[in-house]
Amino acid sequence: MTNGSKSCHEGLRLDPEVRAQARQRLLSVRGHVEGVLKMIEKDSVYCVDVLKQLKAVTGALDKVSSLVLESHLREHVVTAAQRGDTETIMDELMDLLKYRR
Repeated sequence: MTNGSKSCHEGLRLDPEVRAQARQRLLSVRGHVEGVLKMIEKDSVYCVDVLKQLKAVTGALDKVSSLVLESHLREHVVTAAQRGDTETIMDELMDLLKYRR
């Protein structure tokens, strides 16, 4: 999935262990979302129950986001000066922070 923009960090990749952890968490989220879909298809569904489940999904996605962000900070941001791309990394981070709550 891409938004059409090309990263200027072709050599920088998500740590394989973090990628595996994120994948596993996302698979769990997918299952949870499927459960919420089944729940909402029932005529007897209670609004508060749906909202609680949606909050749990949001929390799980936030954990994945934090996991990936922490990896990025540890692996790429702290070494930006050594690579000479501090300004680019800072611009990316500022752009990312627009989307965090």
